[in-house]
Amino acid sequence: MISTNEFRTGLTIELDGDPCQVIEFMHVKPGKGSPFVRAKIKNLRTGSIAERTFNAGEKIPRAVMERREMQYLYSDGGNYYFMDTENYDQVGLSSTQLEDGVKYLKENMNIHVVYHKGRVLGVDLPNTVELVVTETTPGIKGDTASGGSKPATLETGVVIQVPFFVEEGDVIQVDTRSGAYLKRV
Repeated sequence: MISTNEFRTGLTIELDGDPCQVIEFMHVKPGKGSPFVRAKIKNLRTGSIAERTFNAGEKIPRAVMERREMQYLYSDGGNYYFMDTENYDQVGLSSTQLEDGVKYLKENMNIHVVYHKGRVLGVDLPNTVELVVTETTPGIKGDTASGGSKPATLETGVVIQVPFFVEEGDVIQVDTRSGAYLKRV
């Protein structure tokens, strides 16, 4: 059990039998009445977002999430298949379960698949991935690292903004949380 006074962004709790994640929260101390916590909660099973109000100090059960390391194998269009690295079981996930993670998946990449009570909820991608630039406009002599950016298509098909000195064939590091260029590898 966890107190609402200990809420933080990213915390997983269990409400009405479903695992939920705290997206935002605010402790409110009104002039009259007792303090309370207003939180924006995302249901991890359905993906819906709702605002809930809790009494300050209220105890809520923590959701027990299991993370298993799996290797991305292939996609057949709508589903993405992963293999457990320990027992070789395969799991198929839809693009809605993967959300933005689809943009950064490469074959044979290891990621963590998140389970709650034996049901697959989604994936935890690494914070950074290394991808090859497959298409971008050529750099012009005199362009510098701090001089601006241009669009570049990466091997997974995602388009991000990169500095002018990045060329086709370069391997770059991308932040999977924001989709931002970090550095050339």
